[in-house]
Amino acid sequence: MLEIRHLRTLSALRSAGSLVRAAQLLNLTQSALSHQIKLLEDRYGSPLFERKSVPIGFTATGARLLRLADTLLPEIEQAERDVARLSQGDQGQLRVALECHTCFDWLMPVMNEFRKRWPDVEIDLVSGFHSDPAELLRSGQADLVIGSEYSAGYAAFPLFRFEMMVVMAPRHRLAAQRRLHADDFTGETLITYPVPEQRVELIREVLRPSAIAFERRTAELTVAIMQLVASKRGIAVLPNWAIKNYVDFDYVVSRPVNENGLWSDLYVSVPDALRSKAYVLDFINVIREQCAGALDGIKLL
Repeated sequence: MLEIRHLRTLSALRSAGSLVRAAQLLNLTQSALSHQIKLLEDRYGSPLFERKSVPIGFTATGARLLRLADTLLPEIEQAERDVARLSQGDQGQLRVALECHTCFDWLMPVMNEFRKRWPDVEIDLVSGFHSDPAELLRSGQADLVIGSEYSAGYAAFPLFRFEMMVVMAPRHRLAAQRRLHADDFTGETLITYPVPEQRVELIREVLRPSAIAFERRTAELTVAIMQLVASKRGIAVLPNWAIKNYVDFDYVVSRPVNENGLWSDLYVSVPDALRSKAYVLDFINVIREQCAGALDGIKLL
């Protein structure tokens, strides 16, 4: 029998663009997702999508079921939100602080979608630069932080994993290398956001353990960092999705770090009192849904 989960599977396939990312979005293993799709295809005697098309191209059968999903799923999700409002109330406040400086690009569409779903929840960004966003949670100045995982006293919800890439001017001395290792950074100027060294993955996990000598320069804005990099004032390490446009237009070049890459995880952290609030959980779901389809090279957690 056709079930709601089947419709959600097809919708996730369309938004995520691949079996791997759809499985992550649905919190399923890829084999479980493939099995579910096979059962559907056996039931209808027809494939639901073209296996080798990029992005995924749906067959007539798959497209018809997607139209059904587009009709039913918004109604179901709206009903679930309405029930949550009846039980928890439909008003609240969500003050969002960012540890991740490069999150602004994808956060704006997320906030716009959230406002449509929860018009009576006041959502806003905590303005200014914050070297320790967790302190905003402790002091009650923020309700939610997007950044690294926090442990004591806070509920942490995983979002996605991404690779940190070295960016440099196209004519930089290291641009000819396919990937970089610790020794390559000796004597380089590393341009970072003005955060403690312990929060810079390259310094914490690569340079300090290998006792590499380097210079450091800071800038608060991503565009300022990229301008400095392009002007050969130094190199930087930024998320793969944050540098895509700059790399595509040959403004800078990017290289991975070490054989397995340098990876970082992103979380939403909230006080325990908010961990079960329906609008908080839906905000997290919106982030995962939007980023699964919009950001290249991420792995949903």
